[in-house]
Formats: sequence, structure tokens, C-alpha cells
Amino acid sequence: MFSTVSNSILAQLQQYHTITVLVENHPGVLARVASLFARRGFNIESLAVSVTDRPEISRMTIVVEGDHRVLEQITKQLNKLVEVIKVVEYTETAAVERELALIKVNAEPKDRGEIMQIVEIFRGRIIDMSEKTFIVEVTGSTEKLDKIVQLLNTYGIREMVRTGIIAMARGAKTAARSGRDSID
Repeated sequence: MFSTVSNSILAQLQQYHTITVLVENHPGVLARVASLFARRGFNIESLAVSVTDRPEISRMTIVVEGDHRVLEQITKQLNKLVEVIKVVEYTETAAVERELALIKVNAEPKDRGEIMQIVEIFRGRIIDMSEKTFIVEVTGSTEKLDKIVQLLNTYGIREMVRTGIIAMARGAKTAARSGRDSID
């Protein structure tokens, strides 16, 4: 029984954390951030990077697994990097998180109607058709994408790509570099 209770507590402590890192948009910054995680033995579960509304700043959304100590250590280490402008973690902040997937699925003529219904239920779109396949585009939570993948797997998934999570705080709060609406 003690083992079951301790495993349950451990499972609660080990959770996924979404972190936004605003960085200077320079060559090599992504490599430095990724190597920071590797040197510390932290696995990046998901990583999405792009330029922001300000071309000199890039936004990294990183998902890592660990307890609050791991999150604290990662945040402190990221803040030590010269190119890092701001680190925001969404543990205490209501946020919108989304992921995009493109899924190439076998689509034999007899299965096309069923596949189209699944895609419609998940509010996805068929963005390409061939004689034997569909390419499905779907956005949503990781759980939603996992579920449609599970259902489409019945027909045979030939190829799949997922963006990883992107996140933004709800309401007026932003991860902006400065300003009265920024997350502190």
C-alpha cells in the first residue's frame, strides 16, 4: 500500500510544464537553449520556435516533465543565458495551449466516409486527397490530437508531423518584454 501511495504522489509531482522563453533572434540561440537542457539531463518533450511580432525577438515554447524543483532549476538556468529576455512558466497562469498535426492516413474508397466523419467530429480538415490517402489537418489540445491519431490509426497512418505545443496567457497578460500587461 505504501508503494502505491508513494507512486501516486510521485505521479502528481511529475507533471508537464509549459514554458515560454523570449530570446534575442540570433543564430545559435536555439542550440544554446537546447544544450542547457541536455547538460542538465532534462528532456524536452515539445519545442516550438518562431519570430514574434518584433523581428528581433523569437519565442520558444518548451514543454518539460518534472516536479516544481526541476521547473525552478530550468527557469533559473534559462535566465542566466545572455540572449534570454524573459522566461514565463504557465503553472499558476491560465493559458491557452494548442498543437497542430498533419496526418497522412490510408483512405481506401470504402473507408473515406468514416474518415471524413472522424475528421469533422474533431473539427479538422482534409487538406489533400489522393487515390489512396488523405492528409488531415487538426489543431487542439494534445489530448485531442492523441485521440484522433488513435482513431485514424485504425485505417493506417502513413506519416504524421506535430508542431508541439504553443501557449499564450489568457486575458490581457502577455509574455512581452516589458509593459503594464506583461506577466511577472
